[in-house]
Amino acid sequence: MQKSVETIRGDRDGIAYEFAVLRLAGSEPDAPSAYIQAALHGDELPGVVAIDALMPRLRQAEAEGRIRGNLTIVPRANPIGGTQQLFHGAQGRFDLGTRVNYNRDFPLLDRPDTSLLAGDDVPMTADKRLKARLLKLSVGHEIVLDLHCDDEGVAYLYVPDELWPAMSDCASAMGVDAVILWGGQSGASFDEASLHPWLKLPRKEAKLETRVVTTVEYRGISDVHTGIAEYDAEGIYRLLVARGVVADATVAAPAPFAGVVAPIDHIEMVPAPCSGAILYDVKPGDWVKSGDRLATVVRAPGEDGGRVEIFAPQDGYILTRRSHRFTGAGDDLVKLVGTAPSKDARSGALEA
Repeated sequence: MQKSVETIRGDRDGIAYEFAVLRLAGSEPDAPSAYIQAALHGDELPGVVAIDALMPRLRQAEAEGRIRGNLTIVPRANPIGGTQQLFHGAQGRFDLGTRVNYNRDFPLLDRPDTSLLAGDDVPMTADKRLKARLLKLSVGHEIVLDLHCDDEGVAYLYVPDELWPAMSDCASAMGVDAVILWGGQSGASFDEASLHPWLKLPRKEAKLETRVVTTVEYRGISDVHTGIAEYDAEGIYRLLVARGVVADATVAAPAPFAGVVAPIDHIEMVPAPCSGAILYDVKPGDWVKSGDRLATVVRAPGEDGGRVEIFAPQDGYILTRRSHRFTGAGDDLVKLVGTAPSKDARSGALEA
């Protein structure tokens, strides 16, 4: 394994950011290669510890000559967001200077050619330099995994329509509970930018049936535990074996995926009608019927009529809920995967 350090120049003199890149060289030039990154939102750690648990497996495979394709791994992809702290509270989702989500506004290339990306000599903010650098590291890999997490949730994947059902073996190998299929634009998120140049090529040249591009949502932001990290690491390892990046005869081929699969327009983003304390009746992974109570918002404590109940708009599966217990009016409380399209379906990315 080789380690290098990437440096991102800051927006002020004397400021720079660094992140590590781990590389394992494959022994077979025609084998598929993989790129894995975590913590693009600087305060999301489940993917970081999953990579930490994955590396001993990969180092053993390397020592035994079983790494077939090149691997590029970035355990902490966002040193800028990782340093944004306000009174000990992490603020890793948005760049504090530009106010832009770190997982939006990536460059959309017309072809998979990193020479099209702006260099450090081009005047731009540090977050844009970071995005260009991450894309430069990832372009050209057949497998691209972007490891994230939600507030509180099950493990699930966002998969581009063009790659499903060919990617069903990946969902099974990784042991996730659900897959959300999306199409069109998502605000130039990292996964969109990773797939976009290949969609510009003729389908035969793009080889979409062998390509893996996905945002992985590893449950909730507090799900940072040894057992969970080992489980997720084993899932990534199984995917790498299934897709031929790593050779391991002891790993069985993935079974058919048996989890929830739904298009993104089936997701109900259930909002709070008022501000107050949230009392949840459901948790991620629950199945509900239309009209079931999802939560109660305590709007005016101790007063008659001071509680407001929120009900399921249709039958479905609870994908996520908020980790905090105070809501403002209009804030989303739950992602519910409905059995039918939402009457209030959102186009593009579900959240800012």
